[in-house]
Amino acid sequence: MLTVLFSAPAGRWTDYEGPLTRALREAGVEARIVTDTDAPETVDYIVYAPNGGLSDFTPFTGAKAVLSLWAGVETIVTNRTLTQPLCRMVDSGLEEGMVEYVTGHVLRHHLGMDRYVAPEAPGWTRVVPPLARDRQVAVLGLGALGAACARALAALRFPVTGWSRSPRAIDGIACFHGDAGLRPALERAEIVVTLLPLTGATEGLMDAARLGWLPEGAVLINPGRGALVDEQALLAALDGGRLGHATLDVFREEPLAADHPFWTHPKVTVTPHIASETRPASAARVIAENIRRGEAGEPFLFLVDRGLGY
Repeated sequence: MLTVLFSAPAGRWTDYEGPLTRALREAGVEARIVTDTDAPETVDYIVYAPNGGLSDFTPFTGAKAVLSLWAGVETIVTNRTLTQPLCRMVDSGLEEGMVEYVTGHVLRHHLGMDRYVAPEAPGWTRVVPPLARDRQVAVLGLGALGAACARALAALRFPVTGWSRSPRAIDGIACFHGDAGLRPALERAEIVVTLLPLTGATEGLMDAARLGWLPEGAVLINPGRGALVDEQALLAALDGGRLGHATLDVFREEPLAADHPFWTHPKVTVTPHIASETRPASAARVIAENIRRGEAGEPFLFLVDRGLGY
């Protein structure tokens, strides 16, 4: 019988115990799940959350893979003790939640709903928005989440431009890539959604220069990674009128400090990292399938490329 170590904060085990047990059984995998072990060399698979406390993978000499509960792996991909295959989480619930968050906020800004939900003063001020087909949207990052959001926005008739570090092809999306493709993607975008992984190449990507490529009054929506955005450059662009608004769900330091200027800035909406969340029921099925694959000698799903960092 396999031994699966569940390494995550204690509260997560309460959420995952039932779904993961069922998922393994349904996948035909015989395994005992432990939350601690005195014999790390006997562990076959590690189900892992980076905030669970485990940082040294050296003792787990028999582990066939580390299966992350998180979509982002930037905090663990550089761990030199982690030599086992590493798989990130790509979960249908995570994807659906992100699509709902992104489409909701794109429509909010497109329709100018803040004007009516929280008016500066009472008044019958009619500002009729353009149709979606006349509002340019750019999605930076065309992985599983970015591609799903781009498709959903295109289905609402927004003209969507996508950008990624390497080439992508998505039906109905004008795709750009690499350093040369970023400016053309941004110059037309009235609403920009950042869903890139955090790597050395993407940290601080939205700096003063690139924010300056956006049309005046553009909106930035960041549910990806906080460090994709240069915070001081963003505040300067908002204060100078270059940007119309920023909706931010992720930050360099979380929780966001109580005295951070984002909280009180009139052109910033802060949401507390709620854009999407791994759902235990669907995530457990992904984990179980990867364990089944490992035992069957099949390729793992969502295997991380250590060189790319995702």
